[in-house]
Amino acid sequence: MNRAAWQVQSLLLSYPDSELLDRVPMLRAAVATLPGPLGGPLGAFLDHAATTRLIDLQADYVATFDHRKKFSPYLTYFAYGDTRKRGMALLRFKHAYRAAGLDLTDSPDGGELPDHLSVVLEFAATGDAAAGLRLLTEHRAGLELMRLGLLEAGSPWAHVLESVSATLPPLGRHDREAVARLAAEGPPEEEVGLAPFAPPEYLPGHASQGASR
Repeated sequence: MNRAAWQVQSLLLSYPDSELLDRVPMLRAAVATLPGPLGGPLGAFLDHAATTRLIDLQADYVATFDHRKKFSPYLTYFAYGDTRKRGMALLRFKHAYRAAGLDLTDSPDGGELPDHLSVVLEFAATGDAAAGLRLLTEHRAGLELMRLGLLEAGSPWAHVLESVSATLPPLGRHDREAVARLAAEGPPEEEVGLAPFAPPEYLPGHASQGASR
């Protein structure tokens, strides 16, 4: 069940286009097979997508995920901010994909950083489910903070994050403490004069999808 949910979630957390809207009937059929906690929120988002003009859906996506760092779809941002340590964290994602025999450059999301939530969900759905779950769980605090923020903002994408959370283990005490700390302090900040946070191939300028919007 989680694989099917992750596949739908991955599509709904990607930049919306006409192909996504064409897939709505197929996605509804897939969602109908999921348990309520996973499928219900996804159905609610699909209802919104089906009744919203594409141009408005796209504008809302950009305003939500591209212009507001607290809703960043890049999971390592919450744990490492724009610091050098983030580069090593990004490599961890890429190594996990390579170990499963996957190469991001061959995928539709090849222009995205490897920690983009839609990429991680796609990997969990079609690659190594255990490794994908581990990566998502390791960044649970950021995911939970994003879910709560989107919910508070009344964003339709809160439904998708609610479904993502339903595929993960329940929040423990340490998770809740991490969420509270992240909400209070925000991601780490780099000290002046240190090198860029990621290797050149992972810098945002290399993200073809972002450049095409």
